[in-house]
Amino acid sequence: MTFEAGTTQILRVAREVSPYGYFLTDDESDVLMHYTELVGSKPKIGDQVEAFIFYDSEDRLAATMKKPLLQLGELARLKVADVHPRLGCFLEMGLGRQLLLPLSELPESIEYRPLPGDEVFVVMKHDKIGRLVAKIAFEEELSELVFAAPESWNNQWVEGWVTKTLQLGSFVMIDGGVVGFGVYGLIPSAERIRPLRLGERVSARVTFIREDGRANLSMAQRKEVGRVEDADRILAFIKERPGGGMPYSDQTDADIIKQKFGISKGAFKRAVGKLMRERLVTQKGSWTYLAVEPAAEQSEDPSAAIGSDAEGADGQ
Repeated sequence: MTFEAGTTQILRVAREVSPYGYFLTDDESDVLMHYTELVGSKPKIGDQVEAFIFYDSEDRLAATMKKPLLQLGELARLKVADVHPRLGCFLEMGLGRQLLLPLSELPESIEYRPLPGDEVFVVMKHDKIGRLVAKIAFEEELSELVFAAPESWNNQWVEGWVTKTLQLGSFVMIDGGVVGFGVYGLIPSAERIRPLRLGERVSARVTFIREDGRANLSMAQRKEVGRVEDADRILAFIKERPGGGMPYSDQTDADIIKQKFGISKGAFKRAVGKLMRERLVTQKGSWTYLAVEPAAEQSEDPSAAIGSDAEGADGQ
């Protein structure tokens, strides 16, 4: 058989077999194109049609006139349609059917795996028995399609898709807009405010543009901006707590701070330090409390009060 799944070929309509569809031929082998795979008007016997070859649900080669979003060996960003805990992710490929991204291609940590609606960069490949599957596109595939980040991006907020996520950080394909395919960037783990999934859409700030044109990123505001926002959020949190106190302070572990507030311990200390300098909070051991309001000043002049007391004493 000369047909190869994942490729588009020009084939001749050999015959119609009702109620199934049409058999297409390359003059050596035939492949069935179901009626549901037609696009436009019905072809006639002898017509030439452009057909994409794939495996149907029963693992038989079949043909369709529908256009896939990618073909064998090509790279594309596909949306996650569904997730199976033992098989992997199913991706929309533009044919009304889905392409499997096997579990072996996904991060080991479940919190880093895609969810429906996420979009992943993949390459279409064959599995060991020739069926079509998706493989994650890594740096070597993506590097040929990116451009260098312009210096004007420094300290600018950008958006992109997570292409690989590890404990050390998350790699991101930053949107290129009309300029090109995109820019390759990295959010180090210390600059993430939470774990990021493969294929997740993320907003981040460009902190540094490297000599190779790639960008270092952070999900946090600049320190001077972030300090104010973090301080406001922490103050609001304490005010909502019973008794106006929280069991978090400079002594709290960084992991707990990150989990509770989504910021680094350094950012937490800067924010709390700001609140302490403004005498809005105090710390006692491992707790942070709202500062006690100073007693209201007496409205009377103390000397006048003394004089009144004296007059009252004389009058007795």
